[in-house]
Amino acid sequence: MRITSSLIRRGFLNLYRHSFDIPEYFSFFYFWMMTVDEVYRHFVTRLKAIYDERESKNIADWVFESIAGIKRLRRVTEKDEVLVNPTGNQLQLALQQLLEHRPVQYVLGEAWFYKMKLKVNEHVLIPRPETEELVEWVVEEVRIERALYPPPTVLDIGTGCGCIAIALKKELPSAAVRAVDVSEGALILARQNASEQNAAIVFVQLDFLDEASWDQFPSFDIIISNPPYIPETQKMNMAKHVVDYEPHIALFVTDDDPFIFYKKIAAFAHTHLKERGSIFVEVHEAYAISVQQIFVEKELKTEIKKDLFGRERMIRAYKG
Repeated sequence: MRITSSLIRRGFLNLYRHSFDIPEYFSFFYFWMMTVDEVYRHFVTRLKAIYDERESKNIADWVFESIAGIKRLRRVTEKDEVLVNPTGNQLQLALQQLLEHRPVQYVLGEAWFYKMKLKVNEHVLIPRPETEELVEWVVEEVRIERALYPPPTVLDIGTGCGCIAIALKKELPSAAVRAVDVSEGALILARQNASEQNAAIVFVQLDFLDEASWDQFPSFDIIISNPPYIPETQKMNMAKHVVDYEPHIALFVTDDDPFIFYKKIAAFAHTHLKERGSIFVEVHEAYAISVQQIFVEKELKTEIKKDLFGRERMIRAYKG
């Protein structure tokens, strides 16, 4: 067997760890002087204990690009490049957090949404692809139906990191966009994201469930929301990386009134939705018909839209 420099380095590192009884998992020197290819393969191997091979590779690709500035092409063409500290230490720390089921978006502090890289942390939900579809639906409807009307006014309820509001403002620059959330931590992040994306948005902290707070708002052409809609009893069936890290206030509703946010949105729209205005909401795939009925009872016309996987995940309610 040919003894290469990489084998010598690995032998030295293993001797170091065992001499001082330091587990690989916690050794911040484990990646010291290893090549890009060695670290990457090690990364994927460890992640496969939690994720399938494809997702493990996708996560590793993202981490390498974000932390080490190494994109996939460079990783392949310069696989014998040796990693040096502090990059090796940062990668090891990231792997440690990932193996604790912390979502890669929180590990890196970033998430992609609608062609934008946004900041995220545990104060906000990680943006999902189906929410991009909700935004796309709004953009399409506005461009088709409001070409001859004044610039639309938009309210985003439960804005989180601001992904919906910012995407709408960038796609519809003339729109006047407001966004609300109960969480101060979420709004701090949303304002940072809006600033970095050069999106002029008015952010307001309030508890939307408190109807007394509604008086401060005018009427809107578009009301959009991805509210909490998962019943508490479903928590036990959800992935560990979601339940342990994402904010429960943005995920779960009580089992005795799981549609409370939709009821409040429908009531708010009764006094704050303009003629020819529309409501767009994301829903749990199992409850689309039930949510639809809430808007029908408010004498609104409705439309259910399926996501790319054929699931009933979005509803539009509008005045005729």
